[in-house]
Amino acid sequence: MNVLIFGPNGSGKGTQGAVVQKKYDVTHIESGVIFRENIKGGTDLGKKAKEYIDRGDLVPDNITIPMILDRLKKDDCKKGWLLDGFPRNPDQATALDAALKGAGMKLDYVIEIVLDRNIAKNRIMGRKLCVNDNNHPNNIFIDAIKPAEKGGGTVCRVCGGALSARSDDQDEAAINKRHDIYYDKNSGTLAAVDYFKKLSRNNKGEPRIIELDGKPGVKEVGNQLMKELG
Repeated sequence: MNVLIFGPNGSGKGTQGAVVQKKYDVTHIESGVIFRENIKGGTDLGKKAKEYIDRGDLVPDNITIPMILDRLKKDDCKKGWLLDGFPRNPDQATALDAALKGAGMKLDYVIEIVLDRNIAKNRIMGRKLCVNDNNHPNNIFIDAIKPAEKGGGTVCRVCGGALSARSDDQDEAAINKRHDIYYDKNSGTLAAVDYFKKLSRNNKGEPRIIELDGKPGVKEVGNQLMKELG
């Protein structure tokens, strides 16, 4: 089973991707990790990518696509893969589609987690880290995992530990910049999603498109995803 997963920062995309990976024993691949592995490993593609990155330029698709395709061909992807973080625009969607077809790889599912932009931003900025365990979920904007109140402040809802926030979660300008790219329906990530939706309509439902409402809790979204995947 080969899958693309889309969702804005704050939608729980990584969490749901992990659910798919565990349930179906596919390899969860993040595009950013592919870049780091190639650069660290000193591959030819990694060296070329590093030249652009060092100049502060975007790595062109003629380097990015082969890098991703090489990763999808590795042995751990033979049972299937879930690609997270790519494509980010319609040109990349077109190029990836052509590359997969050229390599004889079938794309089975495209998962889109749909979430209002303001809700997504609030969820990022509302995340709190427990001093005892970062895996204790706390978010001031999600009722199901709101921190507990104590002494006029808030503490971890699981263990009562002190809470803090990551600095990048409070950088509203950076969050807006990432969301500007994702929510752009003309040249951003939502335009890439639309490319695959049109592809599915023109190809008798292949790849299959799964749209998930991202507003409910993680468990509810995960249950709906499992139901859709069957």
